[in-house]
Amino acid sequence: AEVESDILRRVRTLLRELDGHHPACQCDRGMLRWTLHKKIDQNPSNSSILVRILVKELERAERGDFRHYIIPLLHTLMYTLIKAPCISDELCSRVYDFCKKLLTLPKPFCTIGLDYAVRLKMERTAPGMLYQRMVISEQSLKSDPYPYQEKIFIFADPELLSKAICNALVTDTEAAQVSQSPRACMCYVIIHAVQAALGEGCDVSGLKRSLQDMPMSDVEHWFQQVVAAVECAGNEASADRGQHAARLEKIYCAVLSSSQAGDAPLGGMQGTPLPNPSISFHLWTEDDQLWKELVLFIRPLSQSCEPDCLSQDLDNFEIQDIISDCECCEQTRFSVLSTDSGIERDLPAAAEEPFAPCSTETEQSRLQRKGGIKKKPSPLESMAFLQAGCNGPGAKPPTKPQRRPGIPPEPAAPLQRLHTARIVLLGDDRILGRLAQAYHSLRKRETRRVFLTPRLNLQFYYIPVVTGQPNTLAVADHAATGHEELCEVAGYLGRADPWYESNINTLCHMIPKLATMPSSPSKHLVTDLFITDVIAYYVRMGIQPVCFQVYTVKIFFNDPAQEPAEDVFLTELRTQVQESISHRELSMTKKKTTLDGPGIDLTVTYRKVVVSDRAKELAMSLRSTGLVMKAIPVDEAEDLVCLNVNITEIVRINNLSGRSFSAVANRLKTRNIKIRSTEQRPFTVCLDKDSRRAYRNVISVEVSPCLEPSYCLQKTRTMKFSLHETEDVGLVKYMPKSLLLPINTFAGIIQ
Repeated sequence: AEVESDILRRVRTLLRELDGHHPACQCDRGMLRWTLHKKIDQNPSNSSILVRILVKELERAERGDFRHYIIPLLHTLMYTLIKAPCISDELCSRVYDFCKKLLTLPKPFCTIGLDYAVRLKMERTAPGMLYQRMVISEQSLKSDPYPYQEKIFIFADPELLSKAICNALVTDTEAAQVSQSPRACMCYVIIHAVQAALGEGCDVSGLKRSLQDMPMSDVEHWFQQVVAAVECAGNEASADRGQHAARLEKIYCAVLSSSQAGDAPLGGMQGTPLPNPSISFHLWTEDDQLWKELVLFIRPLSQSCEPDCLSQDLDNFEIQDIISDCECCEQTRFSVLSTDSGIERDLPAAAEEPFAPCSTETEQSRLQRKGGIKKKPSPLESMAFLQAGCNGPGAKPPTKPQRRPGIPPEPAAPLQRLHTARIVLLGDDRILGRLAQAYHSLRKRETRRVFLTPRLNLQFYYIPVVTGQPNTLAVADHAATGHEELCEVAGYLGRADPWYESNINTLCHMIPKLATMPSSPSKHLVTDLFITDVIAYYVRMGIQPVCFQVYTVKIFFNDPAQEPAEDVFLTELRTQVQESISHRELSMTKKKTTLDGPGIDLTVTYRKVVVSDRAKELAMSLRSTGLVMKAIPVDEAEDLVCLNVNITEIVRINNLSGRSFSAVANRLKTRNIKIRSTEQRPFTVCLDKDSRRAYRNVISVEVSPCLEPSYCLQKTRTMKFSLHETEDVGLVKYMPKSLLLPINTFAGIIQ
């Protein structure tokens, strides 16, 4: 009773924090869920008590219409159930029935309820299945019945985070992988599956001793036997829990009889640790580093090319600018029918040059091929190299099968997404701006040459980290940007999902604090467990995406000879008047400022956002000192595909005392906008609050929602065959039109 009351008190404290009643000790913020699970890990026999309490609280929240409690309680319950050594079928049945009730509620409750109901149905038939699948995929253990692999990639920008934070994260991620050998993980799977099926009748200590005394080949054999039995029971529609227990009892007896371990009294329920997932930490120093790491993840390490050599080949892999018709797909390539015969006399008359005597050097230069791209042969250039990374189930056979006469050829097996890459971004909005750039570039590559898309499930996660003592770059950006403004995306996600706010946003200042703590046993006790545990919990349970619109911006410069630049941004575009450089410009500016006030004359053309969603083009001229376009709404109920534009307009006021000027804020809501300086005075443009992504001598910008590159390519192909069609027809109608960046949270957006 004392244990149950203590667990109940901890659960109620967790719920009070969701209501905004934070614990008296601020250091406990964000750690309540972690300490609750750690307490259960220390005494796994209490798992059933916690599950029973959580089920009661869920039923109470549903009756009392406390919906904001439901998703946090459900995630806490499922995480406990996965790690628990054994949960009764009666308790699983109650959780399953509650998840089915959620199907009558709106999103995201029905989505999460359906997902967990499907998982619980398998878990009831084959206890231990969820734990087994999680360990196999996270540790990339070879298993034919369940061939899925996962990996966590943590990306941090070294120019945004201090060296101490980066070093602490590297140390923690490396320490988390030390004790996780494939043999240990296989033993964990065997022990957990047997104990989950047999319950109190399992001698866990004897099973552990038997597995420790076995050679690796025998451990692997019994691991494959257990996995096959659990997967078979979980996938069979008519499978029975009793039959599954009988199968595992047979394996259990065989394992015990294979060793010389004597009979020992049953030691009761014992917990099996859930190993930390495979995590790699990366300092983001190259623009295409994300794509390289994903290719290396999919491609098996047994290839003849060494990692160092492969890294060099990846560096040499370039994307050609092919399509000129499609603005957002300039780096996409498709075949173009050529009508050039290659014979000189077939050239049209207009193309013939008047004959003139020329030297030998000139003649040689005429005969040389121009406009080509000379590239070093690289294994990555060939599709054979890329497809070498897919030798698992679902991959195409490397050789073409012989076709027998009269027998139709067998259809090629569809590719399966056997790999899941979970990309965790650490930092503020500036690293998310870099992610938007990298994701846009990756989608362009995939449009040109599909490799990752059919084979890889890509998931993005974001943990805000703001360093207390930023470096030079951060100081420069902080001068123009407030502390809270650097984490606008995290603020939005926290308002939309209270469980994200409680568990992830609290890490914003906690990670720098833990990283700078003086070295002590207590520090290692906290940091080595807490940071990696919270990241693991986030990527395991945060499966509901919030999709942010990526915007494309076309930038025109003051110099007509300079090519326009194209870029993308996720959170913000900011413009400011550029200071004059020459004396002539300076004197003209002073004269203009005296007459018309500070700033420059702008013409703004935009498409107004209205409730009916009808296009309404508007134009205005004004004098302004700068403007800010915000893509992240202040309220989670607002439309995510909308730019909030704040223009600082300078208004001249004539009165008896003379001429004065005042600044007025103009606010617009739009998706497409064009801004041009009418007096040819340039301004600066800064994207995503990042001073490294600033453009000078800008005369005009055009902003619009970024289109999905594959949509652009298909649209371009369709337009070639139907020149007069303006609406989407055929396959284009069913393709995603906008490029959205999905960031996973625990609940998505709760309205």
